[in-house]
Amino acid sequence: MLYGINELYRAASSIKPDPDKCYYHAGGNICYIDDNSEVPLIRFWPFKKHNWLSLGFSTRLGGTSKGHFASLNLGFGRGDASGNVIENYKRVARAMNGSYKNLVLSGQVHGTKVIYADNTHTAGEGLSKRLEGIDGMVTKEPGLILATSYADCVPLFFADPVNKIIASSHSGWRGTTGFIGSKTIEKMQEYGSRPEDIECIIGPSICQDCYEVSKDVIDEIKKAYPENTWKDIFYCKDQKKNKYQLDLWAANFHQMLLAGLKKENIHVSGLCTCCNNMVLFSHRASGGKRGNLNGFIMINNH
Repeated sequence: MLYGINELYRAASSIKPDPDKCYYHAGGNICYIDDNSEVPLIRFWPFKKHNWLSLGFSTRLGGTSKGHFASLNLGFGRGDASGNVIENYKRVARAMNGSYKNLVLSGQVHGTKVIYADNTHTAGEGLSKRLEGIDGMVTKEPGLILATSYADCVPLFFADPVNKIIASSHSGWRGTTGFIGSKTIEKMQEYGSRPEDIECIIGPSICQDCYEVSKDVIDEIKKAYPENTWKDIFYCKDQKKNKYQLDLWAANFHQMLLAGLKKENIHVSGLCTCCNNMVLFSHRASGGKRGNLNGFIMINNH
């Protein structure tokens, strides 16, 4: 068994949905660990019923990287050897039952630009990023693996089971105030989706207890969200120092509701990257000395 896999199981099993949270609904934990291949992946029960798609979220386990990148670093340009990163991607692609050449890698900038991904955007043999300045991707092309990077920011995964459309978006606080989730849904609608049919996973990311922010961030939240949602999204921790605790899960949950998704189709993983930084990369916990996690979503070929 891989070193750290027991910690990963404990992290996933320790999630206790809080009935006082706005995003809580019956059903308990939505994460489970798939360790049936060389790379363990976090999977999500709500999407398991969709045999036409695959969704996996990486951990720190099962890769070739060393030091503070150990071991499944999926971030180019952070100082890790590119050969390690490429091998790590290949391992995950095999675990996803897909081809690494069909990965679609985007250069994320904490923006809100969403594009439709097709076969011209695939990374190919050299795993090249063919999309720069892109934080959200939509596709209905089978075999493409949409790959988005995280290390505390919120992963948003979407599935339209009626039209067989998928999407993946990267939503930090800037993307959350810029409503990248809503813009991803709008892009899906261009290809036939209806909000009432779309399901969303709000993936592993930093929790409210770990995410202290300053007043300027809260001011942007207030501009973006209706006042009746503020009590769910943030609270003031230290009035004198203007320190607040921000709940990005709640903010994205409300964003999905505002975009027309049904409450029962919005699923919050409840898994914090910062609390579980021994098995998940966390920018805040590591002070920036870390690798990248990735989310992978694909329409199966069969």
